[in-house]
Amino acid sequence: MQDIITNWSGPIVYIGFGSIARGLHPLLERHVKFDSTKVFIVEPRQDVDFPASVPSANIINQKLSRNNFRSVLDTILQTSQEQTLIINLSVDVSSIDIIEYAHQNKALYIDTVVEPWHGYYSDANIDIPKRTNYFLREQLLETKRRLGSGVTAVACCGANPGMVSWFVKQALLNLAKDSGLEVEKPQNRTGWAELMHKLEVKGIHIAELDSQISSITKQADEFVNTWSVDGIVSEAAYQPAELGWGTHEKALPKIGHEHAEGCRAAIYLDTLGGETKVRSWVPTGPQEAFLVTHNEAISIPDYFSLRDSNGKVISRPTCHYAYRPSADTIISMQEMFDQGYQHPKSRIMTPEEIVSGSDDLGVLLYGHKKNAYWFGSMLSTAEAKTLVPNQTATVLQVSSSVLAGIIWMINNPNMGIVETEEMDFEFCLNIQRQYLGNVTGMYTDWKPVDSEKAGGNYEWQFTDILIQE
Repeated sequence: MQDIITNWSGPIVYIGFGSIARGLHPLLERHVKFDSTKVFIVEPRQDVDFPASVPSANIINQKLSRNNFRSVLDTILQTSQEQTLIINLSVDVSSIDIIEYAHQNKALYIDTVVEPWHGYYSDANIDIPKRTNYFLREQLLETKRRLGSGVTAVACCGANPGMVSWFVKQALLNLAKDSGLEVEKPQNRTGWAELMHKLEVKGIHIAELDSQISSITKQADEFVNTWSVDGIVSEAAYQPAELGWGTHEKALPKIGHEHAEGCRAAIYLDTLGGETKVRSWVPTGPQEAFLVTHNEAISIPDYFSLRDSNGKVISRPTCHYAYRPSADTIISMQEMFDQGYQHPKSRIMTPEEIVSGSDDLGVLLYGHKKNAYWFGSMLSTAEAKTLVPNQTATVLQVSSSVLAGIIWMINNPNMGIVETEEMDFEFCLNIQRQYLGNVTGMYTDWKPVDSEKAGGNYEWQFTDILIQE
């Protein structure tokens, strides 16, 4: 499909040009009419395959830091009097600092994660609670309150976080219909929380299985992944496991801790994401997965919290990531822990080398009267490459989410800071769906414990989902 959906006349600035940005750019060329001579790329690496349509003078081989980001971006924004679009797909660059800069310069902004400056996660002087995505999101929310209205900045709009929040809303509507409930599509946050409560959904897994296999044998001391190596290392090895904490839960796990301030929609564990396993389910069946921290594990339960007139939470779902990465990534993570966090070499699987497999990414809503319902995208790399050349399944799921977010933002340019739960999910999924392969919903009678224990009064406690070895 080559349809132009919208136009953009001003500069486009990429911060970081890794696998997701390289996947996004051809999608922008298909669906957004823009001037390629006004595209600027800030990327410290020089061995990147930059788009041929972008002038070499517009490629800035520089790493952004707390000290130089303003001067580097000022140089770009001064080239035009038109509004700028900033696409931040980097690691180790503070999302909040760039959001504030965009606000001050009336530039549109989008990212896929709330990212701190380089060295934050590995700083031994920073307490564990402040390394959580909960803490980073609370900083984002405080920035949102402080800046107030103004130019739109879309935070955390990748596949997850991002697309999966749109999946949750569609899954709730599907579940309501299949349960025989006649409901109108909710029009606000309270309406969605009421629907979640009415359907008695106790929890949500962001349940993912990445089965992509490379033709290149993984080498010793090499970290292999299907997306950013730096990204998975930060989440799995430097941040604690964390999850949204539902009101149906009877007790914290022994390794769990609540937060003293903020929305208090989540908890964190004493273990790292890459060493914490949970039981979950995807369309291929039950799986053991990693409870890697992610922003959506906090933003989703916070958004769907139903409160009384005094602000007290009546109901809230438990929510967490349940991620089964590629086999090479699992081995890479284990080697990293065994060798004291050393991985001298890293490699992101390319479309050319992936010979089979898919990325099945969806949301598993559980604990309701129909037991559990998975809704999501089942996309193979073979199909991804037919949809967009030189794409993997993982990259296309993320890049198409960013595309949808950009187009929504261009059409809604004065919304201030926005989380993906607050966006028009149908508008975004209508744009993205053509790139998601088989988008489907499946019911399952799966429970995380054996059938004898999981009787009619089974209450879906996180302690049964957590694998404690």
